[in-house]
Amino acid sequence: MADETIAPQVQMSVQDHVCVISLDNPAKKNAITPEMMQQLSQHLTAFDDDDELWVAVLDPAGEHTTAGLDMPKFFGPGATAKPIPPQQVDPLGLGRRCRKPVISVVHGITYTVGIEMMLAADIVIAADTARFHQLEAKRGIAPLGGAHFRYLQRMGWGNAMHLLFLCEEFSAQRALEVGLVQEVHSYGAHRERALDIARRICACAPIGLRATKAAALTYVQQGEAAAIAAIPEIRKQVFASADFKEGLQSFMERREARFQGR
Repeated sequence: MADETIAPQVQMSVQDHVCVISLDNPAKKNAITPEMMQQLSQHLTAFDDDDELWVAVLDPAGEHTTAGLDMPKFFGPGATAKPIPPQQVDPLGLGRRCRKPVISVVHGITYTVGIEMMLAADIVIAADTARFHQLEAKRGIAPLGGAHFRYLQRMGWGNAMHLLFLCEEFSAQRALEVGLVQEVHSYGAHRERALDIARRICACAPIGLRATKAAALTYVQQGEAAAIAAIPEIRKQVFASADFKEGLQSFMERREARFQGR
């Protein structure tokens, strides 16, 4: 049984170059309080600002991703919600976004804001227990954390409207079919797979990865012309790095590269 005396929190741990960040409020199926949202933002910012951390894995504790926002604490009398400071990473990606790769792990109940947070990440690994529900319109409101455009980015108009208008629960397999998640595994194995992917990403040059993500976001936000115009700056940035020299050297010496993120 979940211990209801433990205060809801967001925990962070580090494994080599991988940062693992976990929602931890199992007594309420990881319902997110305003304080947890602020902690999540702070941890994501610490990850993004630390040159020794290269990949983040968002892995909610327990059997469920989240039942959504703790609504009374966000919108009821005496609500304690505050805006995310603009200098911090926004967990929903509506303000500052992480410059580095972020993997989202989902399982069990993954509702509303839980879907929107996973879609602000770059890669989603789901357990076969995951159940998704974008149900805001059934509560008389609408998605406010990015679902209205990120569904479109991932799956196109028809599939997006099919899920957003019906407001019905859907499975991990359906999420895989339409592109909301990238892989589905048995519960438990999905966590191991996410960490494996994170470690494999760490075999690549961090500066090159950040440049790749920045270029992709430029295209999404500003279009093809802006993405093309950004190439000279990307070339300048990566060619000036020590990792670029190590990449060439390792190729000539027929060995694995040892990147340092510099």
